Amino acid sequence: MSTLPNRRNPFSGSPIVIAAIVVVIGFFLLVFAGQFYYAFERVDEQEVGVKFQGGKIKDVVGPGVYSDVGLYVDLQRVSSQGIPFSVEDQEIITKDKQRIGLVVSGDIFRPGVNNKDTLRTLWAQYRGIYLSDDLATSRVMDLARQAMKVCVGDRTFDDNVVGTARDVLRTCIDEEVSALASNFGLSIENVVVPDIILSGDVQIALDAIVASRLETEKAAQDTLRARAQADAEQAKQEGEIRVAQSRIQEQARQETTLAQLQQERVQAQRVVIEAEKNNELFAAQQDLEINRAKAQAATELAKAEIASEAALAELYNSMPSYVSLLLARANASALNETDKVIFVPEGTAPTIVLPGPGIVPTVDTGGQ
Repeated sequence: MSTLPNRRNPFSGSPIVIAAIVVVIGFFLLVFAGQFYYAFERVDEQEVGVKFQGGKIKDVVGPGVYSDVGLYVDLQRVSSQGIPFSVEDQEIITKDKQRIGLVVSGDIFRPGVNNKDTLRTLWAQYRGIYLSDDLATSRVMDLARQAMKVCVGDRTFDDNVVGTARDVLRTCIDEEVSALASNFGLSIENVVVPDIILSGDVQIALDAIVASRLETEKAAQDTLRARAQADAEQAKQEGEIRVAQSRIQEQARQETTLAQLQQERVQAQRVVIEAEKNNELFAAQQDLEINRAKAQAATELAKAEIASEAALAELYNSMPSYVSLLLARANASALNETDKVIFVPEGTAPTIVLPGPGIVPTVDTGGQ
């Protein structure tokens, strides 16, 4: 009777082998399990989270803590911080065949949570640029060099270098590099041109041009200064003449005004005199009227006073006998018993002789 050989159980053995098998199995489980979930993944304040499921973008989220379970789920983080860049190009030819160099710097910004559509559309093409600062910086530096050549090449040396032309150059480079970077979903901000590099020969020629320009400008300034001084002297003389003319005109004006005032004063005095004359004439006329009225009143009063006498006179005139009677009565009433009556011829006057020593009273009767 034959016996079968003993088969060894593959799972039987030393504990070390079993532990190794368990570790390997656990490792593979962890590796494959990581494709089906993620838990408590944090997106920081300066980041944007891109959620994936089945290899496609599921959502674009802002800062926070996220978990998800599904078939091939993942969470990628895109930095929203600005990436500074600086690029230098020493060999750029201007429109008038001059050679200059430029240094351009700025900041790169990737699309954020407000640009979800941009991330969805361009992620497959530019995933490396969104996840790697070095790739983003390298690409933008190339774009900046191209923009520098375009902007410098469209302008002359003076238009690129002298004065405010640098601001125009910076604006041109900013617009050009921003337009190129927008194709990658990137935005460029804070573009500056901190330095313009000139070769030794160009610097010498430029210094000569500047010196010549300064001499020309100095000569022009000297000419302008001399002309200004002549104009100032002429203006001074003209001013003095104008002042003298103004003084004469002012004097004439004042004299004219004074004459007008004198004339107005004489006219006013004349008016006053005429008014006074009119007042005096009016007063005289008033006095005359008053005197006339007084005379008329006096006449009427006199007439009233002599009215009775006039009536008597009229009566006496019309009745002579009555008058004789009145005369006789008056004479009779005028004689007293002691009175003496002397009768003399009509047309003669009696002679009265006062008695005295040796004088005898004599009465001349006129031969009667």
